[in-house]
Amino acid sequence: MYKGKKVVVVLPAYNAAKTLEKTYREIPFDLVDDVILCDDHSRDNTADLARHLGIRHVLVHEKNKGYGGNQKTLYNKALEIGGDIVIMLHPDYQYTPKLIPAMVNIIGEELYPVVLGSRILGMGARKGGMPRYKYIANRFLTFTQNTLIHYKLSEYHTGYRAFSRTVLETINFNQNSDDFVFDNEMLSQIVYAGFDIGEVTCPTKYFGEASSINFRRSMKYGLGVLRVSAGHFFQRLGILQLEMYRRIK
Repeated sequence: MYKGKKVVVVLPAYNAAKTLEKTYREIPFDLVDDVILCDDHSRDNTADLARHLGIRHVLVHEKNKGYGGNQKTLYNKALEIGGDIVIMLHPDYQYTPKLIPAMVNIIGEELYPVVLGSRILGMGARKGGMPRYKYIANRFLTFTQNTLIHYKLSEYHTGYRAFSRTVLETINFNQNSDDFVFDNEMLSQIVYAGFDIGEVTCPTKYFGEASSINFRRSMKYGLGVLRVSAGHFFQRLGILQLEMYRRIK
């Protein structure tokens, strides 16, 4: 708990058996109340290992639903069990769980209802081994998104993020894609709904077991990001009325 707020960490897992235990052991359980792992039809023993580690909520998709589909399952479950502060942490150990206290503090003190762990602030991305083409694409896409969405973030593409319950109950995240562009759709919804977003500097690691999409998938993701940003721009001008921007509350 943090000042009476239940803290829940959600782990979107796919073939994460090699890195799950190391990630899980670094979660600060003096602060975190519950952990939810969703195994998106892995080919390894991710789910069995999660149960062995003592993770209370282990959800398994009978078929692969994609990264966005995994998050939908996790956020809905986090709301169901009463999560007030929900942190998405990748179980591939690309992001350090040691930043959880800082992210919880920012939301718990009501400074920001959303916090992103930015790899760009402090040059963490290149130091951590982010491929040059991904870094350049990140900077280009972020510049374009800041322009079209009319907001300013150091990056929109980090997978390390924390949300207040109010945010998750307000935006229509279940309407979003089941693919990787889900993350950007969610941030677009958050900005459109009027929520402020905080960022903290986050070191990151690129290594063999860390999940990463290939060049072809990266191109598809980039085009999806541009589509979301353009849609946000036209929605903001009143030219479009997209279902994804309909508030739940």
